[in-house]
Amino acid sequence: MTGTVRRPVPRPLPRPVAPPAPPRPVKAATLPEPPDGPGRPAGPPTAGPPTDRQPTDRQPPTDRTTPTRPAGPTRPPRPGLPLDREKLLAARLHAVKVRPYLADALFALHVVEDRSVPTMAVDAHWRCYVSPAFVARMPVEELAGVWVHEVSHLLRDHHGRGERYAREHEAYGPGERLRRNIAADFEINDDIYGDGLPRPAGAVLPSLLRLPEGLLMEEYLRRASMSGLAADLAWLDCGSGADGHERPWELGPGGAHGLSRQQRDAVRFRVAEGIKGRPGEAPDGWRRWADEAFHPPQPWRQLLGAAVRAAAGAPGVGENHTYRRPSRRAASLPGVVLPSLRRTPPRVCVVIDTSGSVSDAELGSALLEVAAISRAVGGRRDLVSVISCDAAAGVAVPLCRAESIELLGGGGTDLRSGFARALRSGPRPDVIVALTDGQTPWPSAQPPCRTVVGLFPRTGGPVDEDDPDYVPDAPPPWARVVTIG
Repeated sequence: MTGTVRRPVPRPLPRPVAPPAPPRPVKAATLPEPPDGPGRPAGPPTAGPPTDRQPTDRQPPTDRTTPTRPAGPTRPPRPGLPLDREKLLAARLHAVKVRPYLADALFALHVVEDRSVPTMAVDAHWRCYVSPAFVARMPVEELAGVWVHEVSHLLRDHHGRGERYAREHEAYGPGERLRRNIAADFEINDDIYGDGLPRPAGAVLPSLLRLPEGLLMEEYLRRASMSGLAADLAWLDCGSGADGHERPWELGPGGAHGLSRQQRDAVRFRVAEGIKGRPGEAPDGWRRWADEAFHPPQPWRQLLGAAVRAAAGAPGVGENHTYRRPSRRAASLPGVVLPSLRRTPPRVCVVIDTSGSVSDAELGSALLEVAAISRAVGGRRDLVSVISCDAAAGVAVPLCRAESIELLGGGGTDLRSGFARALRSGPRPDVIVALTDGQTPWPSAQPPCRTVVGLFPRTGGPVDEDDPDYVPDAPPPWARVVTIG
């Protein structure tokens, strides 16, 4: 045998595979986003490349309670953070301590935890919706200011006032919700902070638009469009309790823990009584609210116009018999001509108090009311006459233009002569309207026509320097009285 060695023929084997390459390091930018969600600052990776002690099928830890990086002072809270009720209620107790007159309202709010609320918000049924993340990052003292801010929306009825403003001005655009919220915050934020209640960061003030402080929500809406603040304050959302627009997260009128209308009025009444009982502790805005909470200013222009129209439309006013049109009852009496009852526009005589106690501004508003009275009787200016009266009555002047009427006077006041002059004028008026400050004697007998008295308000101080104890007589009960202003 030669030196060759015969080897066995091997069976066909699969194609050899190259050994796996060593794992490449993974950059932090290629890792999946941390479980805290978008917007969280980037940090070191929570999982490195696979090693002997870390299998490749193991996932990065997802425990949200374990911090993956040191928490800084500006780090936003995680979405899964529970509501810190102890801190929230401690802030409410601090608000009650520094604003004791608001205690009934603050304790009447029912807390609803909701993570979709940007900060804190209220609805018209006195529920307070709270974001746990917002509570976690706010100091207790500033959180107390937010409590007072939100309950102020409800006490001042911003949701009802916002809806009325929208109806009167037909303001239903896409940005109206934010405009009303900003205007309501302007009304609140200029006087509720200070004296132990720090202003929270981001609170909006009228100075942002160079507007004066101390105005109402409606005045801010009329004075400025607020479109320049829309981009910066898009996050602002105090709920439907601030503007009347319902939110998706709100429970609505049929939800649990809402206050009824009677309960809401009872809370407002107790808060108003607390402010009046201790007036030195409340700012001017709250004292003004307490004075008007259950005695709102009357819409005197509408009331005066309604009183004139009611007096002019009363049975027997402006009615007379005429033969120009046969009566419908004539068909039952053949051969007899019966007159019909025709209604003519009523005649109105306006007696204006021009004594020295009535200011020029009040006389100007009286002339405006004369023009409104002429519209109330159908625009017939020939049926309206004006009498100037101080201690003596002037001549009844027919109304041509309200701005051309000359009002004479400046002495004492005695409207009895004005009523007598109006009744002597021909033809006799169907309605007498007296515009006065009320510092006058009144007729002892009721005139044979309807009477409306428009009173200019007077507050404080004696009305007679010679007799400080003098108190003017109230208007007689047979007159319909409307307070002007």
